[in-house]
Amino acid sequence: MRTHRNTSIAGIRSPRNTVALALALLATTATGCSLVGGDSDAAAPKGDPSFTVAAAGDILIHPQLTEQGYRDAGVAQVPEAVGKKVGADVPDPDFTKIMAGVKPVISKADLAICHFEPVVAGPKGPFRSFPDFLVPPQITTAIKKTGYDTCSTASNHTLDDGPGGVTRTLDALDAAGLKHTGSARSAAEAAKPLIVDVKGVKVAQLSYALGFNGRELPTGKPWLSNRTSFDAIAAAEKAARKAGAEAVILSIHWGREHHPDPSASQLKLGRRIAEETGIDLVIGHHAHVVQPMEKVDGTWIAYGLGNQLARHDVPSGLTEEGAIGWFEFHKKSGGGWDVEARYAPTFVTIPPEEEGNSGDPETDGAAVEQAAPGAKGAATDHRLLDIAGALRDDKDLSAEERAQYRLAFERTRGTMLNRGASKDGLRPLSDMPD
Repeated sequence: MRTHRNTSIAGIRSPRNTVALALALLATTATGCSLVGGDSDAAAPKGDPSFTVAAAGDILIHPQLTEQGYRDAGVAQVPEAVGKKVGADVPDPDFTKIMAGVKPVISKADLAICHFEPVVAGPKGPFRSFPDFLVPPQITTAIKKTGYDTCSTASNHTLDDGPGGVTRTLDALDAAGLKHTGSARSAAEAAKPLIVDVKGVKVAQLSYALGFNGRELPTGKPWLSNRTSFDAIAAAEKAARKAGAEAVILSIHWGREHHPDPSASQLKLGRRIAEETGIDLVIGHHAHVVQPMEKVDGTWIAYGLGNQLARHDVPSGLTEEGAIGWFEFHKKSGGGWDVEARYAPTFVTIPPEEEGNSGDPETDGAAVEQAAPGAKGAATDHRLLDIAGALRDDKDLSAEERAQYRLAFERTRGTMLNRGASKDGLRPLSDMPD
């Protein structure tokens, strides 16, 4: 799926003996990430197997992001992003500039996992927003160009446009070169575990969602999307192991929206998964705000990584924040994996709007202060940023922007650690620059 990436990033220091690690890396033959059974870039690596995983939260394309994509594509007269088909002569939206800020982090991982929440529309729409999303398929190309390899697709929005929407979404991911799991176009597809070859290690990804906004799976098509239950998840892990998986990662859509603390049901299910299955890593999303990470019985659980890319009608200050989870897998001599966890705080900049956000004067600006258009330090575009990278590399940031980004970084740090993960070594992927 991609050629080998350099897995070292500034700010990461491995607790392993550095000499032994260097020798192991020298002995390792670099390979890419490919479907098991497909052509490999090179022979399997020698020495102790190890690989890195980057995973992030919800990608949910709201109309303001679609309009930004059209502006970035050079469209002079930006079409209305909801409800109407776009003219055949209008260039397609370009989402790559919006996501470019996190590419340096995502593209360095040996396996990069996105969570694709919405349903894809036709290339020219019509597009829809909340509560039933239909988004431009061009976002899938941007996700691939950012460096992602696979996407989980089981979410509360999976059935927003019925079986046809599921097929259209998976077709678009296929066309972009992205692997996927969580929803399916057939029973046979649903029954086949997603297993990718990552530096010679067979890694499986599972994807489950608690529900579908009150919708039921169509009669005769229970395989259309995975619904969360402990028994289903445990059975899927066993099936993946039987198919050859050496490591298993679970993507799970759960919890309460806009709550930084994991719910009681999240904690209960997460603990049961860690204690009663062999799943090696749990990646959570759905809350649209960052939730903590915690190591339970040797297994890391990221309860919620916030938004990777979204633009809610009424930004809360927390919905612009997210985290990329960074996980280093090292094979244990007795079997299984040691997993070291890091995180990279992210932020979506939002340009100020003259008309407010929702039209409700009681809520507009109540949760997050918006600068006046043209004000010093005001964002001019929607952009997804790696906060540490932006603070380090962008010399043109205003004092106001630096203060905003530093606040978001520190808030994410506090949330990530509020279930005691510091004792298990959780720390930022890169420290915040002075």
